[in-house]
Amino acid sequence: MHFDQRIQQALREAGLDRETIVEASDRVAELVSEDAARLEAFFEAHDTVYSDMDLAHSREEFPEHTVEYCDLFTHGADIRGYLRFDSWGVPVEGGRVLDEDLVELSLGPTVDSRVRFAASRDAL
Repeated sequence: MHFDQRIQQALREAGLDRETIVEASDRVAELVSEDAARLEAFFEAHDTVYSDMDLAHSREEFPEHTVEYCDLFTHGADIRGYLRFDSWGVPVEGGRVLDEDLVELSLGPTVDSRVRFAASRDAL
């Protein structure tokens, strides 16, 4: 079950039976898995991406990044993994697809922020 105890209780109080709650939980896991696959596909499709990340060593408003790989996994409603660029990498702690040319990742330590990545600077 991917809903915590409070959410499960609220759903039961709203009139959902256990079977319906389990079905909804399973659907959440499916949707998260689909999003993780779409996020990985975005980075696989582009050797270079641009971001709205604030980088101390960049003069660009939307810095360029050479993508090595994006490796994601899911657990319930969570997307986790690692995004590796040519010279550095960062843990991924969540993400969503905004459109076919724009995604957003919640990045972990060293960045600790939500960052949008695009196939072109214009998309940002």
